[in-house]
Amino acid sequence: MDADIPYLLLTPGPLTTTSSVRNAMGVDYSTWDIDYNQRVMEIRARLVQLASHSPGYTAVLMQGSGTFAVEATIGSVIPPAGKLLVISNGAYGNRIGQIARCLKIPLHELSYSETELPDLDQIREALASDDAITHVAMVHCETTTGMLNPAAEVGKIVAAAGKDYILDAMSSFGGIPLSMEAFHVDYLISSANKCIQGVPGFGFVIANQSKLEETVGFARSLSLDLFDQWNEMEHKGGKWRYTSPTHVVCAFLQALKELEAEGGVTQRHTRYLENQSTLVIAMQKLGLRTLLPRELQSPIITSFYYPELPAFSFHPFYDELKKRRYVIYPGKISQADTFRIGNIGNVFPDDMQNLVEQIGQVLDRMAVSPEK
Repeated sequence: MDADIPYLLLTPGPLTTTSSVRNAMGVDYSTWDIDYNQRVMEIRARLVQLASHSPGYTAVLMQGSGTFAVEATIGSVIPPAGKLLVISNGAYGNRIGQIARCLKIPLHELSYSETELPDLDQIREALASDDAITHVAMVHCETTTGMLNPAAEVGKIVAAAGKDYILDAMSSFGGIPLSMEAFHVDYLISSANKCIQGVPGFGFVIANQSKLEETVGFARSLSLDLFDQWNEMEHKGGKWRYTSPTHVVCAFLQALKELEAEGGVTQRHTRYLENQSTLVIAMQKLGLRTLLPRELQSPIITSFYYPELPAFSFHPFYDELKKRRYVIYPGKISQADTFRIGNIGNVFPDDMQNLVEQIGQVLDRMAVSPEK
């Protein structure tokens, strides 16, 4: 663990970054500065290269958290007479439905339990039985549990039905190999502070450019108008419509360069897989069980059942680990008591092994303590 950080963030983002990413925020830029706007254009080009091997795709950055970028997409690309099919098996799929209802977009939801994969036959049936559906949205890695959804299989179904596919790849893009073509994605959404290992401050959308250009005038918001934001960046050399998070942008460009230096998404995915495997094997030796079976588990974040200790309580457990320089995540599902540990960021298998050693010590103390 780096000596210059107080603790490792073992969460799905924000996450632990490198010192060089943090240092990249040390320069103040004007949003009109040509050097700064060239950085924006370089980021956009690098994102497209990460997502696609074909022409015809573009990238647009949007201020705010990842949810801002999701809302910008849902609110901007569905036509006034359109209808959205949302496939959900967790909190973040549910959030897409919330956004659609808030924006008064006609909606059909296919909802599954938090530990259940979407049913591909039901998706086919929903699309075949409702001609009003124009767009389909799903979360790739549902960080409610750590589940990896069948995004490529769903994409094939959506493409065969002639609909547009919106993929929330918030917690997977940059850490799990995927492409716009292979997944049949029209709009891919992610955020600066996830697997590319930047810091929070903006989200981004990688889009089929011709389809994005057809959405002019669809937006249900001024500041979250995806087409207008893209149009400004595309034709004014990287300029954002409203004040952009300049320091975050500089950090993100550095993070993109470090992703490339690591060996790209394939090598980062390999490291994340090793992190997750190391974590699970060591936790199982302590008697702790994962929520999901291995075949449903992503390498992004792992949910564990609470240990079977009478004195166990999450908040003292969390606080004690934080004192030992490890920050984990509370559980989010409704079906069971769980906590979560992120496997992404500037962390490595040795960090996971050291974490579990500390967890073992904390649980040993809790086992003999009557205090909660």
